[in-house]
Amino acid sequence: MSKLRTALISTIGLAVVLCGVAAQADSGALKRKVDAVLDRAIAEDRIVGAVVLVAQDGKLVYERAAGVADKESRKPMRVDARFRLSSVSKPIVTVAALALVDRKKLSLDDPVTKWLPDFKPQLADGTAPTITVRQLLTHTAGLSYKFTEKSDGPYHKTQVSDGFDDVKIDLAEEVRRLASVPLLNAPGSQWRYSLSIDVLGAVMERAAGQPLGTVVADLVTKPLAMTGTSFWVDREQADRVATAYFNASSGTARMADPQSIPFAMSALVYSPARAFDSKVYPSAGAGMIGSAPDVLRLLEAIRKGGAPVLAKSSAEAMFRNQAAGTHIYMSQTQQKLGGSHGRPRGQCTKSLPIVGRASSSEQVSDVQSLMK
Repeated sequence: MSKLRTALISTIGLAVVLCGVAAQADSGALKRKVDAVLDRAIAEDRIVGAVVLVAQDGKLVYERAAGVADKESRKPMRVDARFRLSSVSKPIVTVAALALVDRKKLSLDDPVTKWLPDFKPQLADGTAPTITVRQLLTHTAGLSYKFTEKSDGPYHKTQVSDGFDDVKIDLAEEVRRLASVPLLNAPGSQWRYSLSIDVLGAVMERAAGQPLGTVVADLVTKPLAMTGTSFWVDREQADRVATAYFNASSGTARMADPQSIPFAMSALVYSPARAFDSKVYPSAGAGMIGSAPDVLRLLEAIRKGGAPVLAKSSAEAMFRNQAAGTHIYMSQTQQKLGGSHGRPRGQCTKSLPIVGRASSSEQVSDVQSLMK
């Protein structure tokens, strides 16, 4: 497959943090390399625009807002533009969950049923195994995503939401639907990218006694001054949110609402309007809106030891492979992308993960080449 035309968003926001152990970057050479990647992607109409920040040892060594935030109006991209973060929501909510652990309000080894008594999904043999908070965090709970199964699969039949679509249900109903679907494997036996972080969001609400948006704001976004990051955006601030595009056969195309995009065995169904709808549930795994500078603030806090949001031990744990010893399930599409999306990583030796959305397999290769 020369080009993977199944991107979520063609307008992307990236934040990259280089670890202190990496060799000192040649700022001139780095700028030329990153500029070349961005200019090529925009010229080839693989993306509409991007925000890229590169920091090393806490110092910003590259910053650029490239292209446009809206192709039709030609509105220029801004460094503080907000993006639909999709799975970049996961590390933000994960930090909030670990902050609850630090405060003894939650334990990684708590059974999920301690907080969600009715969440008892079953295996194929009819047994309902124990699922822990740790397994939700590490994608080893036996759950999956709707977009990774065939269109007649159980997640589709139950109308589970993937957290970025137009299924208008609350969090309690999302958890109820997930609990009614059979587990794909015994908890702890297999790593599989999944909606487990959305279930974690429901656990966090119970443990903290507050709505998820409030929990994340109080524990993460407010302490780090991530002022552009939230689960919803008021319509009055809609002009700050980059327009959503996808890769059509003719190049980038503006998303409809909803927009169905062929993916793997079925399709991704994306609802750009979800970013402005406070009535849909706050998806801990895919529902946040934020900016590249905000994401960089989060990554810098983790890199420096967690303060003021995490204990040092919790921040250090985020650099270790927490899924060691489990079988890693990867779809054919993920394998063609080199396993770059959602793959468990071991100890950081050169960089923290790139945060953002790639619009094609070539773009993934382009960005990865910058880290060599």
